[in-house]
Amino acid sequence: MSKRGSGILLHLTSLPSHFGIGDAGPWAYRFADFLFESGQSYWQILPLSPTNLRHGNSPYHSPSAFAFNPLMISPELLIQEGWLAQEDIDPLPGFPVRKIDFVSVTSFKNRLFERVFERFKARSAVDEYDRFCSENAYWLDDFILFSALKSHFHGLAWTEWPEELRDRERVALQSAKKALYKETEKEAFLQYLFSRQWGRLKKYCSEKGVQIVGDVPIYVVHDSADVWVRPELFHLDEQKRPLQVAGVPPDYFSETGQLWGVPVYRWDILRQVGYDWWGQRIGHSQELFDLLRIDHFRGFVGYWEVPATEKNAINGKWVKGPGGDFFDVILANFPNAPIIAEDLGLITPDVHKLMARFKFPGMKVLLFAFGQDLATNPYAPHNHIEDCVVYTGTHDNNTARGWFEEEATPEDRQRLLLYLGREVPTEEIHWELVRLAMTSVARRVIVPMQDILGLGAQARMNRPGKKAGNWQWRLSEKELTSSLAKRLSEMTRIYGRA
Repeated sequence: MSKRGSGILLHLTSLPSHFGIGDAGPWAYRFADFLFESGQSYWQILPLSPTNLRHGNSPYHSPSAFAFNPLMISPELLIQEGWLAQEDIDPLPGFPVRKIDFVSVTSFKNRLFERVFERFKARSAVDEYDRFCSENAYWLDDFILFSALKSHFHGLAWTEWPEELRDRERVALQSAKKALYKETEKEAFLQYLFSRQWGRLKKYCSEKGVQIVGDVPIYVVHDSADVWVRPELFHLDEQKRPLQVAGVPPDYFSETGQLWGVPVYRWDILRQVGYDWWGQRIGHSQELFDLLRIDHFRGFVGYWEVPATEKNAINGKWVKGPGGDFFDVILANFPNAPIIAEDLGLITPDVHKLMARFKFPGMKVLLFAFGQDLATNPYAPHNHIEDCVVYTGTHDNNTARGWFEEEATPEDRQRLLLYLGREVPTEEIHWELVRLAMTSVARRVIVPMQDILGLGAQARMNRPGKKAGNWQWRLSEKELTSSLAKRLSEMTRIYGRA
């Protein structure tokens, strides 16, 4: 990570496709080609984890920290591999072009997956599938049983299952595995299919000189295979429900803070077992990605803990995290783990001290730079350091243009224009912010695709605190043009990032 470079933030689901959602198919390869043609070194994505309709399809609210989202399996690649025929996908429903209709996408792809699985059952043994199951058994076996049981109990949280299954009694688990064998095997096969497609895409990106930046959320949700399997690692009561949950205090995004509702870790227990679960997670992530962005990094130093009975995050408290002890152990096992620390929000000196100790680069977001404290603001380009990653914005921010048009105060806009040294029309403001990022002394720059395109607030990926309508934005097929690649390439070369 020592070379100057730049890249684009675009989640896989936001790619174009004929099937209502982006996937690991042809358009992912075209986007990799676009990154290569425009001189980009990085492709940052959001978590690849499964999502669900009940929780707004957030990739940060997943039933597994290890599993993949089957919705990102490419039907076109399944046709190429002989698992589907063209007539299986025709005629296609009329999916929206600009956003994901998760209900219709889920229904359509589930029908395809039934056909794929029937063909898989009719074939003789698939050695590569057997090898995948064996190599990933440490998380796969529990996840596929969890998924099958969730479906069997019509979506009930695992704490509402019969006690013998809730508590993972051996006889009950064996009986469930036998009864739900077909369902578990189907889920395992879908996990294999995406893993295969992702592995080939990652290899293609590597051949193009593009490194993939993956996202590792610090927390997992309570209703997940992870907590069901290792409840002792989390603050739970006797019925295995959360006693304390995580969030953040009131901040830029919310006056009442953010109450995530996810259980906090028992770091004392994790320490006793050598942080083994986290070690598996980091090892798994390193196989999938070239760089790891640790979301909410400050939680390893100190985290906001809120009683599970609270309705918002106001009445919480700061609790000390594992700090350097955790990373001493993790990096002893994974010495080359290329970690980027998401250090946004209320960051205290001890967080910066830990980052400096392990040489983890942090994040600088330009949209936060142009307040009254511009001269000393750490996000302002003249205050950047080499060892950081500069963003115009993140998936949680408005787009650059949306911010300029709707969120920035008149004073903010004036300060930005003074900083640029000239008047800039609104329709060009995104390019000026991209240019500021590119000129930074920081070695790495990541720009959301929406900001490369200059899209407004309607293209925003997520609105923190809003439960519906997020994670839906999609790129149009017509937007990845050669002229756009040329303009981005020229800027990349000028500022020494090619």
